[in-house]
Amino acid sequence: MDLWVTEYQTPALGFSCKSSETLRIEKTPFQDLAVVVTEQFGKMLLLDGMVMTTDCDEFVYHEMIAMVALNSHPDPRKVLIIGGGDGGALREVVRHPKVDKGVLVEIDARVVQASRDFFPQLACSFSDPKAELIIADGIKYIKEHKNEFDVILVDSTEPVGPAVALFSPEFYQSCFEALKEDGMLAVQSESPFFNSEVIQMVYGGISRCFPLTDLYLANVPTYPSGLWSFTVGSKKFDPQTIRSLSNQPLKYYNESIHKAAFNLPNFVKEIIGLDV
Repeated sequence: MDLWVTEYQTPALGFSCKSSETLRIEKTPFQDLAVVVTEQFGKMLLLDGMVMTTDCDEFVYHEMIAMVALNSHPDPRKVLIIGGGDGGALREVVRHPKVDKGVLVEIDARVVQASRDFFPQLACSFSDPKAELIIADGIKYIKEHKNEFDVILVDSTEPVGPAVALFSPEFYQSCFEALKEDGMLAVQSESPFFNSEVIQMVYGGISRCFPLTDLYLANVPTYPSGLWSFTVGSKKFDPQTIRSLSNQPLKYYNESIHKAAFNLPNFVKEIIGLDV
């Protein structure tokens, strides 16, 4: 008998992968967590039934949420990650040569443990000497740390459950205040095909706080529609300009991808109110 795991990405669309093994199913204090082995994408982590990461394509998301801001900021010495308990974004942060410290604040310790148990290529970041892992509420944490970080990354789930507040204007204002005078914020902002209202909410909320706001795209096969967006807010530096290109070996991101990611299709421009 074939076994399939399905993420219902919209009320009318499901994304299914043939599964050969279930490694973990549990209800954490915050969400439902599952780790399964799929034939197409290898091990897959799901939270509340939504695909968070897989062995096969994790590098796209993690490189793109981290590298655009890290390389457009000239001196990203101290970086904060809110969410991202699998450790993938932290991995990219701590191996950047200009970063001295990467702080990851994750609310759900069981996500971290699942990564340690099943995704060693991501969890390796937790033992890096540059890394600090804090199990805490990121919203509360960021309010208590003003003018401290060069870059903040928000690696959140979709805006449901404990992640809802991470998409609010109040949270983006807290991020603004936690950044230094030339700091930069990058967040994941969902699919242009299926979540245009989320993109508008994120882009609008960030642009009300930051003088420079941009949206960029990447292709993540296991995320809804495969086309994924990120929104970046900057106090000073143009996110489209590379200032501190890392020479680390990467699988998706490079200088050309950085520049091309900001070249938006017309329908995406329309979502955020840009001239077509």
